[in-house]
Amino acid sequence: MKKQIFKILAKVNKIVLPSYSKQQLDLIKASKIQMAIIGWRWFVTKNALD
Repeated sequence: MKKQIFKILAKVNKIVLPSYSKQQLDLIKASKIQMAIIGWRWFVTKNALD
């Protein structure tokens, strides 16, 4: 059940949130909001794959 929720969240993230790797964002220059989005995407992806 938990894994299914994270898989759905991962699909929503892919559609809604920007992909900073495609934009070649430098992590040193990223704002706090951008870092929060990166962290959220990492957390969801990590839990969807477990």
